[in-house]
Amino acid sequence: MERKLQFAVGEYYHVYSRGVEKRNIFHSDFDRTRFIKLLFLANNTNQFIFRDIEHLPLSNIDRGDGMIAIGAYCLMPNHFHILIKQTLKNGLSLFMQKLTTGYSMYFNRKHDRVGPLFQSRFKAEHVNEDSYLKYLFAYIHLNPIKLIEPKWREEGINDTNKTKKFLTDYKYSSYQDYIGKTREESLILSRNEFPEYFSSTSNYEGFINEILRSNTEDNT
Repeated sequence: MERKLQFAVGEYYHVYSRGVEKRNIFHSDFDRTRFIKLLFLANNTNQFIFRDIEHLPLSNIDRGDGMIAIGAYCLMPNHFHILIKQTLKNGLSLFMQKLTTGYSMYFNRKHDRVGPLFQSRFKAEHVNEDSYLKYLFAYIHLNPIKLIEPKWREEGINDTNKTKKFLTDYKYSSYQDYIGKTREESLILSRNEFPEYFSSTSNYEGFINEILRSNTEDNT
């Protein structure tokens, strides 16, 4: 079945995929670390054998030319989100094929299972409004709050300080890269390919705090 949405070079997309039958696709920190490394490695036009380079830091891996630019990402127990700009024709589809196939093969082998890991093909939304694109830098990074406060969007946040600390400590999204933490995972991002909405880390934190505060105030 042909996808209705056609991906275009220079356009932005919110991409996400869920485990088949909503099952968890990450069972351990090792699984999550593997997927994050694949976010970097799958963004190239070359072939690679993971076991030959899995011991190398990202800065020592020559992955060739990229096909897409990643602005933000987040891993959740049974799904993931990525904010993508397509920079090469057909690059987004090829990147997602390499990412999900590579991870599925690893996951099935490690966890002794067979069959598809993800629900059909990945979902994608074209982001063609500036305000929505900016909002996604919050929406994607705030997803992990559901792990400690499942109904925070409907009922508000009970403990703002606890929530902010949880977000700051959560390693499996690009949130830490936006609040100024130095880590090799920052190489996954191509922030220069996205509008400069946030002039500093404090500016970004203010943006997040405003959303958290408004959500709390709206539900008191």
